[in-house]
Amino acid sequence: MDSLYIMTPDIGGGLFIQHGFSTYIAARSIGENCWINQQVNIGYKDNTGSPVIGNNVTVTCGAVVLGPITIGDNVTIGANAVVIKDCPPDTVWGGVPAKKIGKREED
Repeated sequence: MDSLYIMTPDIGGGLFIQHGFSTYIAARSIGENCWINQQVNIGYKDNTGSPVIGNNVTVTCGAVVLGPITIGDNVTIGANAVVIKDCPPDTVWGGVPAKKIGKREED
């Protein structure tokens, strides 16, 4: 797609991009089995670095994940959330700025 940009040097297997329209992915690394929806922005907020995304992470439509932060394994980031701080494993995040809104249960 002309509007899908991926500038991540280390991506684990099983990356699924649903509707890659207007999606920018510039993480330091992305773990295995991650799901990224449309209009997501993952990258820099300044020159300090970009995010590390763990395994089994879901980033839903319109979410923004910025800066030298770590998104733990099994995290879900809600639609249009703006994440600018670390997200511990097994949590659900939403809002602007994003806050922990729940615990991710096993599927």
